[in-house]
Amino acid sequence: MKGDRRWGWPGVGGAARRRRGAAFCGSGAAPGGTIARGLRGTAPAARGLTAGHTLLRPHPRVSLLLHRRSAAVSAALLVLLAAVMLASACLGQTYVSPAEVWHTLRTGSGPYDLIVGELRVPRIVVGALVGAALGLSGALVQSVTRNPLASPDVIGVGHGAAAATVLALSTGMVASPSAMPVISVAGGLAAAALVYVLAWRHGMQPNRFVLTGVGIGVALSAIVQLYLTDSELEAAEQIKLWLTGSLNGRGWEQAGPLAVVLLLCLPALVWAGRALRPLGLDPDTAAALGVRVDRVRLGLTVLGVVLAATATGAAGPIGFVALTSPQLARRLTRTPQLPLLCSALTGAFVLVAADLAARTLLPPLEIPVGALTSLVGGPYLLWLLGRRTATR
Repeated sequence: MKGDRRWGWPGVGGAARRRRGAAFCGSGAAPGGTIARGLRGTAPAARGLTAGHTLLRPHPRVSLLLHRRSAAVSAALLVLLAAVMLASACLGQTYVSPAEVWHTLRTGSGPYDLIVGELRVPRIVVGALVGAALGLSGALVQSVTRNPLASPDVIGVGHGAAAATVLALSTGMVASPSAMPVISVAGGLAAAALVYVLAWRHGMQPNRFVLTGVGIGVALSAIVQLYLTDSELEAAEQIKLWLTGSLNGRGWEQAGPLAVVLLLCLPALVWAGRALRPLGLDPDTAAALGVRVDRVRLGLTVLGVVLAATATGAAGPIGFVALTSPQLARRLTRTPQLPLLCSALTGAFVLVAADLAARTLLPPLEIPVGALTSLVGGPYLLWLLGRRTATR
């Protein structure tokens, strides 16, 4: 019997090769590209093991496994996001019809150019970008820690950005928190790096990583509270508003850098989508499949921290969006891993809708969007904690 060198199984015939290929594909342990290769030449029963998926082959050497429900959910979320963005552009103290919004965006002139073109639309774009970055960051952090209660705030990103903002204000480096997104990003990255270094003990254990982040966050919060206690009233009011998280006054200056960061992170996000599949298994199984678990975890953590720190620098620390968006997306798609694209779209939709509600609930008073998301996210966190306790 001739060996099959294509699959590396010497002495295995066609029927045995198909049986082994079918068993390998049905295990769900391999990345999507390997599953796609295993599907070729398998029996129809083996293809039934991938129910809910569609095999795409845009090129003879490229095979993609598409989850149909995730694609449908992504399309629905895009429609909902477009609808809530249009509603946010129309509604407010001054109502603007959708036709006038379109005319203003198309021509850049008209009676509503100030309201729509300079105030509402830039703010909406910043909200969508910040929500998408937070949704992606939450999905990455929760996948690394294997904990649905984890978020970038837990590992100290928001606290580090707040502490860096406070130190810059106290030393006179800047006069306003909105003028220092770069310092906020640097503070978030530095805090996450400190947490990672302190949590490393011959490898990164997710539980130790989360607990270390909580401890560092408490220490950094003490620095912020000390500044608020001893600072002047005007400076304290500025930092309190920034710490709540708000899209008020945000525009293209914040949207541009955030959009650039998201575009630059696209190749890394494509890699992350593939890396999350074997990482969903236990570390020993993932290592047996050839995955360098510690390096993959480090790469995913760095990517998540960069996204969260950039979003925090643009709008301040907005709570619970990174916590809730990945779990909502997972319940919508019913996938084993947290879906990155759906998490980003869910985060964008949640934040734009929350900002619309914050602007229109109590006119002319405007509620900071971070306060509204925390108000809604608190009961969600309690429900999630109760659900986890009940399942144990």
